[in-house]
Amino acid sequence: MKPFSSLYSHEFLRIAACVPRAAVADPDFAVAETLRLAAEGDAARVGVMLFPELGLSSYAIDDLLFQDALLDAVERAIERIAEASRTLFPVLVVGAPLRREGRLYNTAVAIHRGAVLGAVPKSYLPNYREFYERRHFTSGLGVTGGEIAVAGHSVPFGVDLLFRSEGSVPFTFHVEICEDIWVPLPPSTRAALAGAEVLLNLSASNITIGKAEMRRLLCASHSARTVAAYAYSAAGPGESTTDLAWDGHAAVFENGVRLAETERFPRDAVVATADIDLGRLRQERMRLNSFGDCVQAEGEGAFRLVPFRMEAPDEAVALERAVERFPFVPSDPTRLREDCYEAYNIQVQGLAKRLEATGLQRAVIGVSGGLDSTQALIVTTRAMDLIGRDRKNVLAYTLPGFATSDATKANAWALIRALGVSGEEIDIRPAARQMLADMHHPFGRGEPVYDVTFENVQAGLRTDYLFRLANHHGGLVVGTGDLSELGLGWCTYGVGDHMSHYNVNASVSKTLIQHLIRFVAGSGDVSEETARVLLAVLATEISPELVPAAAGQTIQSTQQIVGPYALQDFNLYYLTRYGFRPSKIAFLAHHAWGDAGLGAWPADLPAADRRAYSLAEIRHWLTVFLRRFFVSQFKRSTLPNGPKISSGGSLSPRGDWRAPSDGTAKVWLEELEAHVPAS
Repeated sequence: MKPFSSLYSHEFLRIAACVPRAAVADPDFAVAETLRLAAEGDAARVGVMLFPELGLSSYAIDDLLFQDALLDAVERAIERIAEASRTLFPVLVVGAPLRREGRLYNTAVAIHRGAVLGAVPKSYLPNYREFYERRHFTSGLGVTGGEIAVAGHSVPFGVDLLFRSEGSVPFTFHVEICEDIWVPLPPSTRAALAGAEVLLNLSASNITIGKAEMRRLLCASHSARTVAAYAYSAAGPGESTTDLAWDGHAAVFENGVRLAETERFPRDAVVATADIDLGRLRQERMRLNSFGDCVQAEGEGAFRLVPFRMEAPDEAVALERAVERFPFVPSDPTRLREDCYEAYNIQVQGLAKRLEATGLQRAVIGVSGGLDSTQALIVTTRAMDLIGRDRKNVLAYTLPGFATSDATKANAWALIRALGVSGEEIDIRPAARQMLADMHHPFGRGEPVYDVTFENVQAGLRTDYLFRLANHHGGLVVGTGDLSELGLGWCTYGVGDHMSHYNVNASVSKTLIQHLIRFVAGSGDVSEETARVLLAVLATEISPELVPAAAGQTIQSTQQIVGPYALQDFNLYYLTRYGFRPSKIAFLAHHAWGDAGLGAWPADLPAADRRAYSLAEIRHWLTVFLRRFFVSQFKRSTLPNGPKISSGGSLSPRGDWRAPSDGTAKVWLEELEAHVPAS
């Protein structure tokens, strides 16, 4: 069995975009630099290493490209690299001018384990402004099905090559060169439609003011459009500066996201290395039916497959990719502010539209002093402002039960007063006692039995009161339950917190709600008094407050029952958004959370939440999650309406998640047990 802790056990591939030092028209120097970096890549177990365009000869050498002495030296250089690659793990993709049938081509040469796999000619030759490539090269457009003599062997040659690993590290890559990405239809577009997951671009690309940002835009957007990884490497230190300059810009992108980038204008060689999640790309392509439709409409193209074998290393290779601990909450402060702004306004807009559509003048909401109801009340108040109605039309009720604490009730009332909405308190305990007595429940006889019936009687009564109050006052019941609770089934079905007329929090995770409240508190949009209350709510233990605490004991803790929301939101995201198998989810969670992980913490995260989880803890809580998630689908199948907030998805049966209510977690639990060690 491949080691659990290795990236190559979980559909990752390490690739590197390299910028070696150059010496003008000196293939021997280029070979030495290429092999020096290749040795470093081999030690780091890089799977694919990309080098710049015409790197073995230099790019900006004009008519020296026609010199037989130089071209002969380039061919010997390829032979030396191929021979040295016999003991190296990576595929090496280098740039070289090659002769074929009386023509000179600007080519990319793929080399692995002692063999030249093939050579790909550049399709689009720039011949404008500072570029004069047609003077020297023949375009590869239309060159298919051919071969070329390289390093003493005849190897595949043409623009129709896809290189596919048939070993234990399966992936397919395609190569294009510089200008090919700058045209309206890059060759790699059809290659992606034909199955290429990794797209490589060997470039020289001189630098001018503003050009680097354009490169980023092109590569990021192309990787997103093709649902692929895209690596780009440009010429750097040592290339001729007769008329041009070079910034040594290399980067790796995955589905629109830049994963790695070199320092620009280096004095020495630089490398951008990234661990590509091939499984994520495959899932996205499978999920996006429009991608498949495009394959059918445009055709996969007549590509030749060039097979090679890449076998996973025996040793574990640690993942070096940053994995967000909170996938619903970006760690970048600027991005987090933007996400909170959008989420908050999506919630407000959704509720405002529903209030206008129903013609109902009032909104009815239960306020507990906890996170979810606090955010829902803020949204409801702002929705009333948006449609020009008095805030007194928000009817906020505190509904204390047997375990309601003085602190949460005080927070609820402080928030009601600070926001200027209508407030009232209804003690549900008399009705709950009567119901429990009528049911012959032990609590009705005075016995301290706090079972699920005891809890759900309270939860059900709260919601029942809210619906009847909405009938009485001509109002709409605003739901407060969040995405995390829906994923875990942590809600009372039917007439309980599962139900409402419209749920503004339905696709907001528990981890994000905390930041939404912080966002509102710091926005300047609320009074200082309101901001103080919001911060007090954030400092409160997450609890359903249904079971009274024994003397000297802490209050009922949700996270001790269903697990830490930090981990459970992580599990929810990767199970529903990407369909990852449990072992991969555990691998990613251990990478993010084990021993403090590699990911950054979101801004303003309390110190108490900055902790590590062992693999045993991760496995335990993932087991809990899977069991609860599958058995609770019937609750999600009957959800009330609510707006989708995050690209991470929702659990609405009309939206992102459709599943049978009688499914089981058996397959997922077996996979987890079989592939994730217990410690």
